[in-house]
Amino acid sequence: MGNIIPVEAVERKILLIRGHRVMLDSDLAELYGVETKYLVRQVKRNLSRFPGDFMLCLTREEFLRCQIGTSKKGGRRYLPYVFTEQGVAMLSGVLSSKRAIEVNIRIMRAFVRLRELLNTHKELSRKLEALEKRYDAQFKSVFDAIKALMEPPADADPGPKKIQGFKP
Repeated sequence: MGNIIPVEAVERKILLIRGHRVMLDSDLAELYGVETKYLVRQVKRNLSRFPGDFMLCLTREEFLRCQIGTSKKGGRRYLPYVFTEQGVAMLSGVLSSKRAIEVNIRIMRAFVRLRELLNTHKELSRKLEALEKRYDAQFKSVFDAIKALMEPPADADPGPKKIQGFKP
């Protein structure tokens, strides 16, 4: 299982759309080793497993803004679907190959890792604020330097990609 996909590669495919961390149908199909139309067909055959908080369909405006991929014939023929963490978990029941199960485990680990990173950052910020209140001006310059170091550099990978132009 370790040789299929590194978790970091999966993390790069997680996007932030409408306030949800999601993955595109085409990215999932690529990871699962199937065609996008096959994945979508299986989802449509099992729509009762994918309520609105598990799967979203991008609007035409969202799709045009993000310009996600094209087909061999010059463009997608339908609006893409995006799947939340729960939707990706549900895909393992719809796509039952051995590879799908292994890839699903990788994707779940990527979502968990992103969640842990966000929680760690919040906890660190909270502790820093508590220390800052306790020691006030005495260490103000030290706290300012630490806060500057906590800010991600402009060229660093910020985690899940946020597609420009989406309104939550």
